[in-house]
Amino acid sequence: MMRQQIDINCDMAEGMGNEAELMPWISSANIACGYHAGNEDLMKETIDLCLEHDVAIGAHPSFYDRENFGRTNMILKSGQIITLVTDQLQLLKKIADQRGAKLHHIKPHGALYNMAAKDAILASSIAQAVKYFDSSLIFYGLSQSVMIHEAEKLKLKIANEVFADRTYLQDGSLTPRSQPHALIENEDDALTQVIRFVSEGRVKAFGGKNIEVKADTICLHGDGKRAVAFAKLIHERLTSEKICIQTVY
Repeated sequence: MMRQQIDINCDMAEGMGNEAELMPWISSANIACGYHAGNEDLMKETIDLCLEHDVAIGAHPSFYDRENFGRTNMILKSGQIITLVTDQLQLLKKIADQRGAKLHHIKPHGALYNMAAKDAILASSIAQAVKYFDSSLIFYGLSQSVMIHEAEKLKLKIANEVFADRTYLQDGSLTPRSQPHALIENEDDALTQVIRFVSEGRVKAFGGKNIEVKADTICLHGDGKRAVAFAKLIHERLTSEKICIQTVY
């Protein structure tokens, strides 16, 4: 059964310079907090665009790894993870407060996200940081993964996230970027995957197996080569199917 509404989120303020082009086609923005990319000026500019387009504002914290765009796995203690996430939330909130804006959600970035999707201790540490900082924030995490379960344990609001521009393995995880065909770069393939998310709650994984997913929010990577084209195409197709594009909760 086709969903009646869906959120489209996008990773932003990472130095790509396409935020203004993307804003009309999305409903939630994940704003880099400076640890993997971006800076305070980009955060301010992106928040202002969010306010202009009525797009929900989210924090996009990562490991401190600007050299590798936050995509290097790191092993940190629980307390270090809580501090890492909290520091980034505080920075973005400070800027949001200055602009008269309010944070809506949090979505980990890169290696922090992918590791937390499978590591319960790491996922719990991130969720604890969110709960201590602001328990009203919505936790965006990989659909039906460990990070979603750990956030639910702490009674956080959650949004199961699926990806328009990434392929999947049979366990429901994303194909690592180090492997061939991890990224979807063809518009028709991206659109087909999105339509299956919203109409069937399924996705075809590597090897041809169909796996079930819960889709509350669809991610587009702002650093993708065809990010703007994908966003416009997906928004227009979903709208034509009378599916409302709006943020969760």
